[in-house]
Amino acid sequence: MGLFSALMGNAGAVSQDDLRKSYGTLLVDNEEIELGFKLIRDTFIFTNKRLIIVDVQGLTGSKTEYVSIAYKAISRFSVETAGTFDLDAELKIWVSSETIPSIRKKFNKSVNVFEVQKVLAHHVLG
Repeated sequence: MGLFSALMGNAGAVSQDDLRKSYGTLLVDNEEIELGFKLIRDTFIFTNKRLIIVDVQGLTGSKTEYVSIAYKAISRFSVETAGTFDLDAELKIWVSSETIPSIRKKFNKSVNVFEVQKVLAHHVLG
């Protein structure tokens, strides 16, 4: 991930091995990491069972919140591709019956947003 994209808060893909090393203790039996993306300090992980958001908080980053969202709680989602002048793609996820997206994340152009959409569709649509 380039420095400019990192400073803009855009996410870049992270390897499954790196995610397992860092967050393997969060996984339950028979849970596998499928995709993961990292912002400057935050990470979100798509597993075969749920979406895990790792939210690093505070100036020092010493406090971390781990949010788990079951795919069955996701009511809808959208993926917006990057354009010519818009350098990032965006993912929006609505949880349950909320009217505004519960989760909004931006990706740099190195991320295949169609792969993200495919994983979400596979799990949400069953």
